[in-house]
Amino acid sequence: MKKYLLFMVHAHLNFRKAEIESLADLFNIESIDYSKYSDQSPFLIADLKNDEEASTWIKRSILTKAIYEYWGEGETMEDLHKSIKEQPYTEKYIKDYELDSFKFEFETYKGNSKNNNVDRVKQIESFRYLDFKGKIRMKDAKQIYTVIEKYQPVSENIGGDKPVYHYFGRLVQRSNRSAMEKYDLKKRPYKGTTSFEAELSLVSANIAQVKPGTIMYDPFAGTGSFLVAGGHFGALVIGSDIDGRMIRGKGAQASINSNFKKYGESEKFLDVITMDFTHNALRSDLMIDTILCDPPYGIRESIKVLGAKNPEKFEGKEDVEIDGEKAYLKRDYIPTKKPYSLDALLDDLLQYSTERLPIGGRLAFWMPTANDENIETIVPMHSNLELKYNCVQDFNKWSRRLLVYINRGDGYNGSTNAGKQRTSNFRDRYFKNFN
Repeated sequence: MKKYLLFMVHAHLNFRKAEIESLADLFNIESIDYSKYSDQSPFLIADLKNDEEASTWIKRSILTKAIYEYWGEGETMEDLHKSIKEQPYTEKYIKDYELDSFKFEFETYKGNSKNNNVDRVKQIESFRYLDFKGKIRMKDAKQIYTVIEKYQPVSENIGGDKPVYHYFGRLVQRSNRSAMEKYDLKKRPYKGTTSFEAELSLVSANIAQVKPGTIMYDPFAGTGSFLVAGGHFGALVIGSDIDGRMIRGKGAQASINSNFKKYGESEKFLDVITMDFTHNALRSDLMIDTILCDPPYGIRESIKVLGAKNPEKFEGKEDVEIDGEKAYLKRDYIPTKKPYSLDALLDDLLQYSTERLPIGGRLAFWMPTANDENIETIVPMHSNLELKYNCVQDFNKWSRRLLVYINRGDGYNGSTNAGKQRTSNFRDRYFKNFN
């Protein structure tokens, strides 16, 4: 086993561990000890078999910057050099890479970006004892050696001027964080007011363990943010939404399909269907590997499903014909809808997942909660599903949670709370400013 240094971003702290754990599980990496993980630190030292395992673990991570072969650490540069020289593997590392082309890089954590007083050349020269014999190449170097400096910030918004700790390592793998720029909503041909931001869409897909060549389904697709994230990770994606306007978009140049064309991933896009999820039309033998979605909160308008609020008023009207054709078969037919609660919709989603997901398959969805309640948040539960993660993103007076479940099958016998009120009439409270 070898030691590696993981350098994470200091953002979405409630999601960070869930992502790296899910990726490790996805790739069957079992040696990682998370006991020293802390939300307060972006660093984690992990024991892994080799560079290939380290690269596999981190290459699709969003909340990580990079992973390095660990060489040493210390409060000062002198302490860092001492640590490097004392490591039992340093001599072997030097021999392994001494003829490779190389360069040095510097990374900072909570440092003042305007601090130009550091003599980087002098710092690089202080590593002369490593005695690398390869060529220095600032572009396309085979090995990149990195000094990571940790600073004590002056305040939350002002970085520190003097590093208080140092790490040193050889770069093994940068993360997939650059995907955030590629999928930035500002550059997307088709988006809407409810489109989910790129960063957390991709993080959600990682925690849901979306896999290449599998089928991912979003039953509340909207403008397709999660479909795009699933396609990025190689899944074949299919979506549905009760609102046909969202599915159709604004024509060939601005639709869910046009987003996939822009990203060169059209082969990952199966289709989207105008459909009420509670009257699901996907055939029962269609294997769905992952379900990832953001159910409607009922903020823009109350949640509705197909059906009549007062069924007796519609008795016999299914036989109405227009120009000799049943009215409900015409393309411009608008079916009646009835109000539905978010709690009932989530119960339906959990039940559907137990019927469609394989054993071990994951359901991941977002649920809103109010922050002003002096009661514990009640998370939807199903006897066949294990709640694996409950990640919270806080806003002002409300928050949203990414809930991730694993289908364990009929023999699991977990707790259930189907039919209970859990979301406290979120829509009404939202418009009353949670007063």
